[in-house]
Amino acid sequence: MSNYRPDTICIHAGYSPKNGEPRVLPIVQSTTFRYESSDEMGALFDLEKSGFFYTRLGNPTLDAVEQKIAAMEGGVGALVTASGQSASFLSIFNICRAGGHVVCSSAIYGGTFNLFYKTMAEMGIEFTFVSPDSTKEELEAAFRENTRCVFAESIANPSLIVTDISLFAEVAHSHGVPLIVDNTFPTPINFRPMEFGADIVIHSTTKYMDGHATQVGGVIVDSGNFDWNNGKYPELTTPDESYHGVIYTERFGKAAYIVKARTHLMRDIGAQAAPQNAFLLNLGLETLALRMERHCANAQKIAETLEQHDKIAWVNYPGLKSSPYYALAQKQMPNGTCGVISFGIEGGRESAVKFMDSLKLASVVTHVADLRTCVLHPASTTHRQLSDEQLKEAGVSPDLIRLSVGIENVQDILEDLEQALAQI
Repeated sequence: MSNYRPDTICIHAGYSPKNGEPRVLPIVQSTTFRYESSDEMGALFDLEKSGFFYTRLGNPTLDAVEQKIAAMEGGVGALVTASGQSASFLSIFNICRAGGHVVCSSAIYGGTFNLFYKTMAEMGIEFTFVSPDSTKEELEAAFRENTRCVFAESIANPSLIVTDISLFAEVAHSHGVPLIVDNTFPTPINFRPMEFGADIVIHSTTKYMDGHATQVGGVIVDSGNFDWNNGKYPELTTPDESYHGVIYTERFGKAAYIVKARTHLMRDIGAQAAPQNAFLLNLGLETLALRMERHCANAQKIAETLEQHDKIAWVNYPGLKSSPYYALAQKQMPNGTCGVISFGIEGGRESAVKFMDSLKLASVVTHVADLRTCVLHPASTTHRQLSDEQLKEAGVSPDLIRLSVGIENVQDILEDLEQALAQI
């Protein structure tokens, strides 16, 4: 599949039916798999052979989707998870135990921030939050002896800040740690972070990858490029006694990280995706390239229109030339960014609520990035657990409205926005 272009990979990677087999990826709705002998099963448990024996660790439907997403991002392997939150957690916990430290962009999804700031902090993992606009020197200052990774979003949700992935990767690598990038908003259709130095890429597959709001899921993709043999990662380079002393880097080479995530963390934590959800996700992936093209075209038109409206205080969209991230977006994502726009309405929060309540086509929902246009006020919903100072650091102003532009006819969306603005 490496010779195919992204939109072809979306359709064909991961599953190639043989003669007489189903053309569409089947749902293997089974918890377990039969073998002829105990020795065969034992070899699987000892990681001496590959195969399926229990869906928590692997399943043919999940495997096909994992292979497809790994091919889309250009990685050596992937692991689908029960949610984007579980993907965020596992991606860090796989290489950072209690006493470890993470350098993290402050402009991230509110749920991810709370996961890091509260839950993982309570587990003994410290986070230093830095501006996504940090200079090299400012990033350097955040590192400690016990830093184990750097985490950032390629396009921040909902502030739409575009992170300079090359810079973050350069600084991370100079300190001997990997860069983990949440690439949910642009998807691998518009941006492949590994080509800019990222080592691990994650997604909330609930968003554009699914595209229809039918399944909750996540995925972790391993580039296979990071050298774990630098003394910082005994989890990967010393014997794992729970698997008879296997050393992941020796046994699995470039795939050491993702194999450990599956065989250790997924085994013990069990945040696995369901086969039915993986099937639905695959259907979404097959049309991802087409949908992203339409999402971006619609969003560009709407952002340009809102920017000229007298009731709009400000508009933030990386595709606008007025955006401070326009040049970086053009460098990293020349074919488009995403379908999400953030803006503020004259009159502040009260006007924002009146505007959203007046929409007819667009829905007020706690979701983003599917084929239907939807809208949300993050400061009072997804980011409501953050203090005013934390909201500011995350790039979320009190008047910010997040508009997730769907793939409806753009004129219908514009007319709905106009009639709602007229109510203010």
